[in-house]
Amino acid sequence: MPKIKTHKATAKRIVITKTKKIRKRKAGQDHFNSRETGNTTRQKRKDMTIAKSEARTIKALLPYK
Repeated sequence: MPKIKTHKATAKRIVITKTKKIRKRKAGQDHFNSRETGNTTRQKRKDMTIAKSEARTIKALLPYK
């Protein structure tokens, strides 16, 4: 049976922690940020934990992490 390929686009965006939580960057940080409130800007700096419903899909895309 051949090895499963890792989905590279997902692998570049996702980090799996030691406790198997899946972390990702918050979206929308690139441009058009001057209109955001200060609170929104600060919230965007933090990484997000992915919902458990999406975790199963992501783990299938990253078989060796």
